[in-house]
Amino acid sequence: MSKLSTIATTEAPAAIGPYSQAVLCGNLLYTSGQIPLGLDGQVVAGGIVEQTHQVFQNLRAILAAAGCGFQDVIKATVFIKDMNQFSALNEIYASYFGEHKPARSTVEVARLPRDVFVEIELIVSVCVG
Repeated sequence: MSKLSTIATTEAPAAIGPYSQAVLCGNLLYTSGQIPLGLDGQVVAGGIVEQTHQVFQNLRAILAAAGCGFQDVIKATVFIKDMNQFSALNEIYASYFGEHKPARSTVEVARLPRDVFVEIELIVSVCVG
């Protein structure tokens, strides 16, 4: 019997490949990397600011579907196309987490799906019971 279950919500864009929005294993939720797609599946207009906000809106919807929020995040992995945009991304990132400071890695990458500027994935502690 599998201990894994998938989390899916129509409040975030559907996966654009053979993967789930998130997978729950015990009390840990692993989100797939979220890029700045709107519910219509299109990349949101704008730069790093608009795209980062959209990524967090998508992540918020997935976390809500699992019954948790940003305060439950243990680890974030951030992929950014241009480290020169780190300050703008970091300011937005901080606004979503407030005083909560999960572990984080930030990596500059050569290219992301759909040529977006940012992708973020999370590991989350989900209270089970």
